[in-house]
Amino acid sequence: MAKVLLIEDEWQLGQIVKDSLETRGFEMLYAEDGKEGLRLYQQERPDVVVLDIMMPNMDGFTVTAEIRKQDKFTPIIFLTAKSQTADVVKGFELGGNDYLKKPFSMDELIVRIKALLKRFSDHPAVKEMEEGSVVIGQYIFNYAKQTLTRNNTTEFLSHREAEILRRLYDNKNEVMERKAVLLDLWGDDNFFNARSMDVFITKLRRYLKDDSRVQIVNIRGVGYKLIF
Repeated sequence: MAKVLLIEDEWQLGQIVKDSLETRGFEMLYAEDGKEGLRLYQQERPDVVVLDIMMPNMDGFTVTAEIRKQDKFTPIIFLTAKSQTADVVKGFELGGNDYLKKPFSMDELIVRIKALLKRFSDHPAVKEMEEGSVVIGQYIFNYAKQTLTRNNTTEFLSHREAEILRRLYDNKNEVMERKAVLLDLWGDDNFFNARSMDVFITKLRRYLKDDSRVQIVNIRGVGYKLIF
């Protein structure tokens, strides 16, 4: 079941689209303004975004630009009453994938959503994520390849860096116990090994520093917590 985020300030139209897509088997998220829509996107990570351009608090162009800072692949469809060429061009330049002019038929919207979902599920980067990569904020971490990628820039991790990051991710938003990792990777939790682990944590923080939402927090006397 695909998860669709609909951002539309016309409440009546929003409810019609939401109800219609739900009856066709889509899981729906709905927001009435751009700011709330962006919050829902960051919280729920939908499979596709359908949004109006002219909205209160934050317009559709701004929402799209913010999404594309963190996510290059989730399909975005614009709904708009405007038909000027400049708006169409601007929408695509910001990272939109399709454009539907109001009024539109629900069948046409559904066909376009399904087409985009299929096209992006076949994208090599998306396939790689499905085959072993995970998303950490704006980064894609591939444990098998020991890579950390953001905006087409890839950092190649050492074996131990990748092992620590995998354990942090497996315990995301929870404490990764320091002693357990030291015994597992170093074979001993003595002072010198503990200092060595601190160095690796510092390196991982540096790799992840370009996304302020991603943090590796030191839980004194216990271990570390990966938050994003």
